[in-house]
Amino acid sequence: MRRFKGYIFDLDGTIYLGDHAIPGAPETIAALRAGGARVAFLSNKPIEPASSYADKLSKLGIPATPADVLNSSIVMARYLARTAPDARVYLIGEEPLAEELRQRSITMTEVPREATHVVVSWDRQFTYKKLDDALQAIKGGARFIATHPDRTCPVPGGEVADVGGMIGAIEGVTGKKVELVTGKPSPITVMEALTMLDLSAEDCIMVGDRLETDMRMGREAGMATGLVLTGITGREQLESSPIRPDYVLGSVADLVDAADLVNLADPAK
Repeated sequence: MRRFKGYIFDLDGTIYLGDHAIPGAPETIAALRAGGARVAFLSNKPIEPASSYADKLSKLGIPATPADVLNSSIVMARYLARTAPDARVYLIGEEPLAEELRQRSITMTEVPREATHVVVSWDRQFTYKKLDDALQAIKGGARFIATHPDRTCPVPGGEVADVGGMIGAIEGVTGKKVELVTGKPSPITVMEALTMLDLSAEDCIMVGDRLETDMRMGREAGMATGLVLTGITGREQLESSPIRPDYVLGSVADLVDAADLVNLADPAK
């Protein structure tokens, strides 16, 4: 595998699973950084602020700051601040996304008919009222946009329902498809990630566990792609998918040679 100037890593199922690092992930990130590569962490998961992801990575042996982390809440808030600063948002989502919107002075409303945008994200308190409010807002002319498209999120032992369920329910009652998704695989997220690294797409590799988001986004952006088999995607899905990653990796540990890890542990070698 060639070396890249920038490495963009998905988190859940790629760097860690639940509260445990994927074996070899801390050593791999350390080796890449020691070799001069720039590293960014990119997640569609919107239910924690960047600071929480940075703290978790650091506790797992991967030093990180909030500036190293980009998630779909941040991307959505920046998108609205840039393109619709006067938006009135009816939000289906959790507090970390609401806080990102508040930080950028985006107005939120609980009155459906006042909304200019219905923003849909992963919401573990999704209710019939929220579904009906979204219907009324969209009938009243509000735009229907979402943070990310993931159907499920990997957890130890399996997966749990993600924002795809909320999007599907709203599409079902409104008869309208979601207009825009800002998280992976959107080029909106690509732009934010490359800006973080201050690199061009051809200098970077996207490493993740999902074909339909991580690999699709990387390929469409002109990045190299590395699929890891530690999360959602297994070999059966890979073989039947039209999305073909450049590299298929057992885990992120396959990104570097064993010799690199030995040299990192003992610089005298």
